Amino acid sequence: MKRLTGIATHRFREKGSVFLTELHPAPDAEVRAAVLAALRKRDHDATHHCTAWRDASGATGADDDGEPSGTAGRPMLAVLEGAEVTDLLAVCIRWFGGTKLGSGGLVRAYTAGVQGALAQADGLGLWEEVRSVRVGLIRVDPARAHLPFALLGAFPGARVLDQTFSGGAANLRFECPPELAPALEAAWRDRSRGGGITWEAEG
Repeated sequence: MKRLTGIATHRFREKGSVFLTELHPAPDAEVRAAVLAALRKRDHDATHHCTAWRDASGATGADDDGEPSGTAGRPMLAVLEGAEVTDLLAVCIRWFGGTKLGSGGLVRAYTAGVQGALAQADGLGLWEEVRSVRVGLIRVDPARAHLPFALLGAFPGARVLDQTFSGGAANLRFECPPELAPALEAAWRDRSRGGGITWEAEG
């Protein structure tokens, strides 16, 4: 998964209509609303401001803003999903040129707009990798505090975050790639003879 770090744009003309697509970093609803409000104010003479977005929680959204249902926002979102990008808002601004494009033409135009903006982001190097991890907690008797370290040492993808002592227990927090969690849990259950791992909520 990649996260956008700067603004990318793509502008083209299709049968008289002008399409300007902008990609903006937007990690939450507040930022998305502010970006869209600013673009609506700047390009107040445009016919449509269609949008699609994704965030790190896995939430998505799309809006046709007056275009025929399913011809703008959804195709834009499909491109973002296919590119495996997150924490961004895509806004495709259209100035109608007098010639209707039809449903197929609109889908192609809004798809091309986002593809073009993604290509510019690629060219400018406006991406950073998002490292997905799960955070777990192992609680043991202080006399066995060494056991979680021994376990995690056998899994190169796991990393100890901290260890504290409270409530008569040794508490060890660690992180690991999500795909490693089931194997780690099974290994700890075996080594501790029935012990469990408490996982923090993802996202």
